[in-house]
Amino acid sequence: MKNLVLIIAGIYGTLSVILGAFGAHAFKKIISAEKLLSFEVGVRYLMFAAIVLLILGFCLDFQDFWAKNAARGLIIGSFLFSFSIFLLSFSEKVNIPNKVLGPITPLGGLLMILGWLALIIHFIKQR
Repeated sequence: MKNLVLIIAGIYGTLSVILGAFGAHAFKKIISAEKLLSFEVGVRYLMFAAIVLLILGFCLDFQDFWAKNAARGLIIGSFLFSFSIFLLSFSEKVNIPNKVLGPITPLGGLLMILGWLALIIHFIKQR
C-alpha cells in the first residue's frame, strides 16, 4: 500500500502541474473565465492531495484499518472531486450534462473528508 500511495502521489503531482500549465495558457482561449476558476480549484486540490499522500506514504506503514482508509478516501475522493470539476469546466465543449457530473463532485469531497477523519482516528489510536 505504501508504494501505491507514493506512486499515486507522484501521478497527482505530475497531473496537477501539467493541467495547471494548460489552464494558465491554452485553456484561457477555450473556456470562460468562470469555468477556468473552477478548473483551477480542481488543480489546486489535486496538488494538495499529492503533497498529503506523499507525506503519508513516507510516514505511515498502512498496517491498520484507519491508515489504509485515510489513504483510500484521499485518493478516491481527490480523483472524483478534481476530475469531475475538470469535466464540468469543459461540459459545454464535450456535451456532458451537468446533472450527470454534478453529484460526483460532492461525493469526492465527502470521501476526502472521510479520509481526513480516518487519519485523525488513526492518530488518536496511535497515542
